[in-house]
Amino acid sequence: MRIGMMVDSYKPYISGITNYVEVNKKHLEKIGHEVFVFTFGDIDYKDDEKNVVRSPGVPLADSGFYLSLRYSRDARKLLEKMDVVHVHHPFLSGRLALRYCRPKQIPIVFTNHTRYDLYAQAYLPLMPDLVSIGLLQTYMPSFCKAMDLVITPSAGMEEVLRELNVEEPIEIVPNGVDLKNFKSAKSLARKKFGYKKMIFC
Repeated sequence: MRIGMMVDSYKPYISGITNYVEVNKKHLEKIGHEVFVFTFGDIDYKDDEKNVVRSPGVPLADSGFYLSLRYSRDARKLLEKMDVVHVHHPFLSGRLALRYCRPKQIPIVFTNHTRYDLYAQAYLPLMPDLVSIGLLQTYMPSFCKAMDLVITPSAGMEEVLRELNVEEPIEIVPNGVDLKNFKSAKSLARKKFGYKKMIFC
């Protein structure tokens, strides 16, 4: 299957979504799928993995995000060959999924990773909470209704979407963890030092 991961930002920008997409891409490829990441950024950036498709955008200060309202022609042509697309941001990437994929009847999956209500408080401090919540309560229900599948990583995030008036069915799929990062280190040679039991300090 050809899977398109659509994100507003990707490596070298470090975030939970970047990590999620990288890990899922790697494991989907291991079981035989062909996975592409569609994003914005420096088109001359040398990726350390294959199938990262960057479209040019305007950098937003040093945030790691690039602003663009469209993909390049090559990115659009490739995107239209996907069997399914998985959107990880509902605004830029989400709108582009609807613009490019919906007319081609490509299924669109959306995972809501982010508390956008808290994002608004942090990055738009001059905007009153009532305004930001009102905008989200208008936008998120209509966006989620346009998706073929809506996913959240936790019951708590599902509750947040419900509070934003999202009525569509929501599947809870916890984020995976790459266990190789947690291989146990070599245990201390306790017997060598005369200790038979585990000692906690």
